[in-house]
Amino acid sequence: MHQGSGILSTRQRRLAWLGFLLAALQAPVSAWLVSDDSWLFSLCVALMVATVIIADDAARRRPADATD
Repeated sequence: MHQGSGILSTRQRRLAWLGFLLAALQAPVSAWLVSDDSWLFSLCVALMVATVIIADDAARRRPADATD
């Protein structure tokens, strides 16, 4: 049983993790430094990137010969 390939390449996956970590770390720092609620944008970006990483994990765990 072979595992399926994900939607991201290895390089894209590493960049997605880096982007997630940077956005997730930037949100509380900007919340502390800025008085408005613009830090929520960083949180939303981090959640969207996390969703792509989770979808890639699900595609990789699916057997290669599985359809749909």
